[in-house]
Amino acid sequence: MKKVDRKQGAEAGALLSIFVYLLLSIGKLLAGAVFGSDAVEADGWNNLSDIIASSAVYIGMKIAKKPRDCNHPYGHSRAENISSLLAAFLMMSIGIDVITSGIRSLFGKEKATAPDVLAAVVALASAAVMIGVYAINRRLARRTNSMALAAVAKDNLSDALVSIGAAIGIAGARLGWPWLDPLAALVIGAMIGKTAWEVFMETAHTLTDGFDEQQLAVYKDEIAAVSGVRDVADIKARMLGNDIVLEVTIRVDSHLTVAKSHEIADEVERLMRNRHNIRATHVHVEPEAVR
Repeated sequence: MKKVDRKQGAEAGALLSIFVYLLLSIGKLLAGAVFGSDAVEADGWNNLSDIIASSAVYIGMKIAKKPRDCNHPYGHSRAENISSLLAAFLMMSIGIDVITSGIRSLFGKEKATAPDVLAAVVALASAAVMIGVYAINRRLARRTNSMALAAVAKDNLSDALVSIGAAIGIAGARLGWPWLDPLAALVIGAMIGKTAWEVFMETAHTLTDGFDEQQLAVYKDEIAAVSGVRDVADIKARMLGNDIVLEVTIRVDSHLTVAKSHEIADEVERLMRNRHNIRATHVHVEPEAVR
């Protein structure tokens, strides 16, 4: 997939989330009020906050597309990583809110009447929609290598779990088990918090120039096998948004001409671009030490 197409695909996933969240939030707020379900109504407010998170991610993706300028010689790609952090913080706040609401319900007074069963139907339908959106965004995130969209996808899954928890709570209230609602809220809140922490740690690892050691070893072995490369003296990589930047130092025969050494470096760049879609491979050539 071309670079422009990848970024457009990631933006499409973020826009899909915004549109779905808008529809679901309106439907849940109305259903919660009509069918007497605090859980569904709270889930509607949760989706409204998700609109803010997805919008922040979308804005981050748009900023990341801006070309280099005098203040950003490497471009604006890391704006997408910052939007992932924002999404993680908002997910964590949602998880904490779900947990605290569950604790308040656990020790609070029971409602006089149980919510209408249609409220549970609304919650389950919402969960089904969000699972579908999650599947679409997860697939797009993998195709586009977008960490921001991957964070959005995890948020989609968290929202599906919240809706399932709301349905469980409604069912428990109708069956005379009021404790089921807060218990489900506590479990789901903990799961949302765990997902937010994973998104935060993954994004923080990228922003501090962390990179998968096993993948780096694969790059090193493949470069070492290029004709004319005597040794890979050094190799390192980092992420700029959803793009990999690879820096490698190779050793070649000290008797080669500059032109021939340059051809070997070009071959390394082509290999990484064609096999791993790495568009920025910086190759430093050194002469092999004479023994």
